[in-house]
Amino acid sequence: MGSLSSSPRGFLLALLGLYAMAGSCSAFPLPPPLPLPPPPVMLHDSFAGKSEFRTINRRPLESCFNPSPYLSIDVSPGGPLPDDGFVNVTVGGVYRPDGSHWVAMITPSNSSVAGCPLSGVNYVETGDLAKLPLLCHNPVKAQLVKSDPDYLGCRKAACQKRDGSGACKVRTCGATLTFHVVNFRTDVEFVFFSGGFRTPCVLKRSGVLRFANPAKPLHGHLSSTDSTATSMKLTWVSGDGRPQQVQYAGGSRSAASEATTFTQKDMCSVPVLPSPAKDFGWHDPGYIHSAVMTGLQPSQSYDYRYGSDSVGWSDTVKFRTPPAAGSDEVSFVIYGDMGKAPLDPSVEHYIQPGSISVTRAVAKEMQTGKVDSIFHIGDISYATGFLVEWDFFLHLIRPIASQVAYMTAIGNHERDYAGSHSVYVTPDSGGECGVAYESYFPMPAAGKDKPWYSIEQGSVHFLVMSTEHSWSEKSEQYKWMEKDLSSVDRTRTPWVFFLGHRPMYSSNLGIPTSVDPNFVDSVEPLLLKNKVDLVFFGHVHNYERTCAVYQGDCRGKPRKDANGIDTYDNNNYTAPVHAVVGAAGFKLDGFSIIRQSWSISRISEFGYARVHATKTDVLVQFVSSSTMEIRDQFRIVKEGR
Repeated sequence: MGSLSSSPRGFLLALLGLYAMAGSCSAFPLPPPLPLPPPPVMLHDSFAGKSEFRTINRRPLESCFNPSPYLSIDVSPGGPLPDDGFVNVTVGGVYRPDGSHWVAMITPSNSSVAGCPLSGVNYVETGDLAKLPLLCHNPVKAQLVKSDPDYLGCRKAACQKRDGSGACKVRTCGATLTFHVVNFRTDVEFVFFSGGFRTPCVLKRSGVLRFANPAKPLHGHLSSTDSTATSMKLTWVSGDGRPQQVQYAGGSRSAASEATTFTQKDMCSVPVLPSPAKDFGWHDPGYIHSAVMTGLQPSQSYDYRYGSDSVGWSDTVKFRTPPAAGSDEVSFVIYGDMGKAPLDPSVEHYIQPGSISVTRAVAKEMQTGKVDSIFHIGDISYATGFLVEWDFFLHLIRPIASQVAYMTAIGNHERDYAGSHSVYVTPDSGGECGVAYESYFPMPAAGKDKPWYSIEQGSVHFLVMSTEHSWSEKSEQYKWMEKDLSSVDRTRTPWVFFLGHRPMYSSNLGIPTSVDPNFVDSVEPLLLKNKVDLVFFGHVHNYERTCAVYQGDCRGKPRKDANGIDTYDNNNYTAPVHAVVGAAGFKLDGFSIIRQSWSISRISEFGYARVHATKTDVLVQFVSSSTMEIRDQFRIVKEGR
């Protein structure tokens, strides 16, 4: 969600207000540095939206007044950076510790930390009218030095100069911060600033730090290619574009990869006002490799590794294929609006506080062996034009997306931007316009920039649509949906689930509204006509379940079964049941005080839905990621055919 407007006029206002939202997000205080090894789950509540840090590259660069000649900044452990790990950044030689001191992680290391020479008018889009920006390239992350509780009190003091008697004449202060890094291929520099985020100046820069192997194959994630479940696509990222391969089935089989990439020229923008993706948010994505593993059997476990002798190999990973279409049952997890959050106390331009707890909860879910696939229905990484954040998101989901098919739908934060021909004219993708999304998540879609598809697993036919592309009755996507739904063989897949991003029903009173009545008017009749059983949407950051509803009319309410579970009887089909499952990461939304007649269950907690479907019974459970408790559950039943 997070869309600022859905009208052309609103887009201009959104350009002026996009970053002004920062003022509503308190940037202080930050939690203390976390010790090694990896820290516990953190909820960065203060930075759930666009934080103050997001605006720092809009500020004029001031000159630091009389900096200490003893200033230093050191990074440990020394040597090349790890593919995934923590580094300690120690600043020293400070005369007077100040709450405005901060350290930023910059990549590439040669990014300008002087005043950007471009005219400030180019950044009107951000809503900040400062004459010059601070940086021509946005920092990856930053921490206030006072995050070290010993800093302001100078409890880490060092003597820089002594007199003849040995007494200290010059005492300076220091601090140590912990940063989490992942291998995003480009070299890194840590920069020590004074003046806070609003009036910064450079105090000291570290030396250039490089990753041990920028070409290392990383972030492997799976997707289904068709409904037979006899092949799976593996996608990974590397700094090397030469062909690599996936070796699987105990190394007895292999498949060569095809590598793609995208450039700054592929990002979209508008005249005069460059988008983040086109300008200060750009980061080289390296190469995205994909290879298809064939000759598999449904519902079976295999292992794989990917890479090459020249760039190195990944660890060996065990994965499971989904059940084939027409088999008796399927179990899956579904959620939307996840994003990512840092594993250190850093601030970033966009943080989704529930993302860590949800991914860890789903990982525990998968340990049961009862998850055949995962569906992530829009608002994937929330990189929104700050491209390096895709690497952090891919790192976050790797433990789950590397083991089962990770199927996705496109959302506003992947697609929408002026001139992109999206239905909604908002700046929500930051200029990515679906290019990064389609590169990292190649679904079995209709074609390039046609990210709609259907797939069958077990007893379910899944239709995955794009709410950001035209869905009007005369559109290509509508005609495809009409044909797909009318051709479902209900003897093979008795259940039809409809998936997309923006909902048709929501009790959230967002501005703009979360529900587009034009979308409902165009597409909802198609669902009723083809007897769609269950509809999943995201976009709104909570969980909500409806009755069997059509045109706002509650046509069928559930009854309690013997176990007290709400049960919908689809032997006498009346309308689809809708479930909003957008609670996977982004700051949670509330609900209207007035409850609509169609709203059955409303929960504002981070979590996900787990679904188990047989030929005659569907069980849906919304699980709280913090407790793993079932917060809502319902069944849909029908007789077998």
